[in-house]
Amino acid sequence: MGGTVTAVSSNAEYAFTKPNRDSTTLLAGLGVEGDVHAGTRVKHRSRVAKDPTQPNLRQVHLIHEELFGELLQEGFTVEPGHLGENITTSGIDLLGLPQGTLLHIGGEAVVEITGLRNPCVQIDAFQDGLLKQVVGRNAEGDIVRKAGIMSVVRTGGVVRPGDRIEVVLPAEPHRPLECV
Repeated sequence: MGGTVTAVSSNAEYAFTKPNRDSTTLLAGLGVEGDVHAGTRVKHRSRVAKDPTQPNLRQVHLIHEELFGELLQEGFTVEPGHLGENITTSGIDLLGLPQGTLLHIGGEAVVEITGLRNPCVQIDAFQDGLLKQVVGRNAEGDIVRKAGIMSVVRTGGVVRPGDRIEVVLPAEPHRPLECV
């Protein structure tokens, strides 16, 4: 099971979107080199306000490019980096992977999936009504979050568009993704 990196994005400043790059370097235990969210402790403003000593389980944000096609059908134009992700992928059901899944990216980098991104109202500031498209409910009434997954860097390395991604599932029993 695997897929491909379609884009890499980072930003040294707090901003909702992140510019695309030719490559990015993942740093073990820290995240994306030069990105505002890199570090061992939580960096997202809302989480820092609650407890700045929390471990950073959101070092690298990944989104599946297939989401952009779904959003386009609903009238929203979203491209890689627009939702603040660091790595845009194709060919992998990111949301269906369990906690602890390892993604081997390119020749060296390895990230471990920690959970789902819990999108906030900033998405509606980017495009009005977009939040309802990335957070909704299924037929059973359960909340469904589609704005990507979060991970930590286990092994550093350079990541580029076009790099292959190999999925390595953890030992069973698998734990479904929850918000981190």
